[in-house]
Amino acid sequence: MKKVFRLLLIICIFSLTGCTNKAISEVNIDYGTSSIYTEDEMNDAIELIKKEFNTWDGCKLHSISYSTDDECSESNIEWLNKIETANDNKETFTQCIMFTSNFHSPKEGGGAWNADTEYTDWQWWLARSDNGQWKLITYGY
Repeated sequence: MKKVFRLLLIICIFSLTGCTNKAISEVNIDYGTSSIYTEDEMNDAIELIKKEFNTWDGCKLHSISYSTDDECSESNIEWLNKIETANDNKETFTQCIMFTSNFHSPKEGGGAWNADTEYTDWQWWLARSDNGQWKLITYGY
């Protein structure tokens, strides 16, 4: 029993100290004002953004901001459904959410990034069906 307890204690300590991702560890989150989405619903979407951002080697995320409820329009939902259909997916979305972010590219650049550049107002579009799980549909300028 003591061995199991020690192992769990070591795992807990390691998870608290050794597994932070510096690319997203100090991100400023601005939830803005929404009459549509709760902070928890926004956090679910933000986690998907962070997960994708973690794949961008050398980039450092500074902030994520909720846009406005105005972006959650029927025309934007229709646009995101067209993207979903074009990707041969069958889900029909009924809700969407958009965030913007600011981040810095790697000093050497690479891929689509200009070297050592601050990117601002980078858009992240997510959608879901009837209060289901958010899906990251598209991002960029």
